[in-house]
Amino acid sequence: MQDHLTLTVGILLAASASFAEDLITLNTKNDGYRGIWYMNQPLKSVYKYKYSGGLGTYCAKHKPLAVYCDTVNKTFFCYGGTSKANNRSLIHMVSYYDHEKKVVPRPSILLDKKTGDAHDNPVISVDAKGHIWIFSTSHGTDRPSYIHRSRKPYDIDAFELVPATRLQDGNQVAINNFSYFQAWHLSQKGFVCFFTKYGWGADRALAFMTSSNGVEWSERQRLASIARGHYQVSGVTGEKAGSAFNYHPKKGGLNYRTNLYYVETHDLGRSWQTVDGQPLKMPLTSETNHALVHNYEKEALKVYLKDIRFDEQGQPIILYITSKGFESGPMNDPRTWMLAYWNSGKWRFLEITTSDNNYDMGSLYIDNDSWHVIGPTETGPQPYNPGGEMVLWESHNNGETWKKSKQLTRHSKRNHTYARAPINAHPDFYALWADGHCRQPSESNLYFCNRDGDVYLLPSQMSEQFEKPALVDPDSFVNAIKPNR
Repeated sequence: MQDHLTLTVGILLAASASFAEDLITLNTKNDGYRGIWYMNQPLKSVYKYKYSGGLGTYCAKHKPLAVYCDTVNKTFFCYGGTSKANNRSLIHMVSYYDHEKKVVPRPSILLDKKTGDAHDNPVISVDAKGHIWIFSTSHGTDRPSYIHRSRKPYDIDAFELVPATRLQDGNQVAINNFSYFQAWHLSQKGFVCFFTKYGWGADRALAFMTSSNGVEWSERQRLASIARGHYQVSGVTGEKAGSAFNYHPKKGGLNYRTNLYYVETHDLGRSWQTVDGQPLKMPLTSETNHALVHNYEKEALKVYLKDIRFDEQGQPIILYITSKGFESGPMNDPRTWMLAYWNSGKWRFLEITTSDNNYDMGSLYIDNDSWHVIGPTETGPQPYNPGGEMVLWESHNNGETWKKSKQLTRHSKRNHTYARAPINAHPDFYALWADGHCRQPSESNLYFCNRDGDVYLLPSQMSEQFEKPALVDPDSFVNAIKPNR
């Protein structure tokens, strides 16, 4: 009787889990590439919002959004999509660019996140066997988070919900909530992930955990909970993982984010250290500590983190913007694009350029002696709102001086935002971004560019299963889109 009861309960639980997955995991196709429009914090000014626009590739603290896989010669990517009926309803989308055939398929609809908040945008990773992982983040604790894995390697047609668990007090508990997720896969070690845990010694505490298989995870490790918390950008090189972060003072909170810190681990989080090898006791709880890179609080400057890379020696290079305040508009100029680079035993602080909004976001590329930044540094059609016209910057002396190599977009109707670099970026798919009007809800197109700065528009409406993205003429960006061939 007991065996029969156990079997019956098991069948019911499996059926319940299957039903729940059917509600969450859609595994259908969309007929085009359309990004979500989102705004945050209305302002009583001409700029309308603290930040807004086509934020399908938002935010800088979600990493990565694209991965190039040389085994199949494809760049897989995810983004915050939307439905035809409502450009403010978040749908998690997955797709790829086929470098051999120069086409994209109809994108896969993974799930409906049941929100209009682009903070819930997805993150992608690819494991050593080629399975594609999508981490569906949440903005705080009000909504659940999900982990999905493709059923087949290098395939986006069908995903399954992963019943992931983490250690807590010696027991396995379900993973159902995480924010600002950053997932890195090391071929011999598995996943190392940085993320945010709300209300863990701070409003936004920095956290870290690992997994060899993506299903069973380590305990959450708290890295920092100074004052009201932090934002971070992270990366890996070899077996080293590093995080750069700011902090939110008790007075003012996240809109007064400041300072720059950096920590790293060489042993999957068992120990942490500064860039010069000083051991750190985690979590960090004081704004004055050995991980401090620069005290911007003394200079009354805010710090907005964008990206992090490592040079050939594994030394960190941090991309960020400094400004005088959080409000949109010229009163807080200049918004200065900065690099902090650990070189010859000290931090070097290098200026790239300026732009007109704290939430202008670009990506950093390190290719031996050639460094590049792709970002919206030229003023766009909605000045002093996030984004603008995309520009390719380059340096050939380790960031000491920069020149504007090419302006990628011109005469746009909507600002271009959040240029994202794929992992192992292929020269033909070098950055992915979206556009959107920043002062009113609008449609949002998605674009990518190659390393030479040629821009391609992903098709917003597809009549075929596969189509070639359209090459865009930068000198008359809106009206001169070359047809697919």
